Amino acid sequence: LPPPFLSPAADPAVISPQDPTLLIGSSLVATCTVSPAFHLRAEDLYWTLNGRRLPAASYAALGPTTLSVALAHLNGSKQQSGDNLVCHSRDGGILAGSCLYVGLPPEKPVNITCWSKNMKDLTCKWAPGTEGETFLHTNYTLKYKLRWYGRDNTCQEYHTAGPYSCHIPKDLALFTPYEIWVEASNRLGVAVSDVVMLDILDVVTTDPPPDVHVSRVGDLEDQLSVRWSSPPALKDFLFQAKYQIQYRVEDSSEWKVVDDVGNQTSCRLAGLRPGTVYFVQVRCNPFGIYGSKKAGIWSDWSNPTAASTPRSERATGGCDPKGGEQNTTLRRELKQFFGWVKKHAYGCSNLGIKLYDQWRVWLQKSHKTRNQV
Repeated sequence: LPPPFLSPAADPAVISPQDPTLLIGSSLVATCTVSPAFHLRAEDLYWTLNGRRLPAASYAALGPTTLSVALAHLNGSKQQSGDNLVCHSRDGGILAGSCLYVGLPPEKPVNITCWSKNMKDLTCKWAPGTEGETFLHTNYTLKYKLRWYGRDNTCQEYHTAGPYSCHIPKDLALFTPYEIWVEASNRLGVAVSDVVMLDILDVVTTDPPPDVHVSRVGDLEDQLSVRWSSPPALKDFLFQAKYQIQYRVEDSSEWKVVDDVGNQTSCRLAGLRPGTVYFVQVRCNPFGIYGSKKAGIWSDWSNPTAASTPRSERATGGCDPKGGEQNTTLRRELKQFFGWVKKHAYGCSNLGIKLYDQWRVWLQKSHKTRNQV
């Protein structure tokens, strides 16, 4: 047992090597040497790794107070803070400890993508490499500089858009390309990504379109009108925008996307189910900012806006057979006509819609009149 009065600086034992870093598959022989003041011998010692006792067959006494342990074909560390190799006295007391860092050097980061929200900042994401798992704590640093005359800058705000991301909040230049790259480092080495070249004007995205309103189109039971505003943060910049709409019925998780909205800020959804609640979202893609030739980046979708189509008030029976046949023929012709309009007017154009609306309203009124007779 240790004497009752020891200097606070006195260590009961020393492990060598202390806190080594090793490649996966390596072997290691570690030694535990007890201080003579503790009157312990090699046969009084044993080893644990992460709390599990190592077999005595892997021990060797290298002197009266030194016990070694041999570890072969080491696997990656179970925790990034290292595996705990501990030397114990026979009664279980801890004499000394060492951390084993077993893993791989970092791989070259890949797939760097960046976007600028309303031209005010820059956020970049990347992937940690083809394999990714190094079993060691790996530090990622995003660096950037103006292409021709800038000095290296280091991004400070990490994990803002996921585990491998960084946000540059301000002081960015327009009309000048940036060089951007990521450095990965851990205890076994350093890896540097390829350099990405980009201009802030080419990677702009916006907030979702505001003021999204969905409303009925008169008594037309298969249509809804969608209106929204263009992104206000870009109102002073020379740019174009294109929009997308997606919508779904209340009891479904499947969204239908309308791709051909173009740069208008309203759209008519047709072919909907009568008496049904629909959720609608809109998103924006700004492009051509100050003449940029690159495609923009889609914004997030707006919050869902709900509206319902009118219920159909058509009679389900009791009509004059001839009238019914004529009505069926007319409906079929109108359906064919509207199909042509949708096909040739890019889905959201007003071409022919007013004429079709008049026909539909007249048709529904004639049905209501007939039902009241």
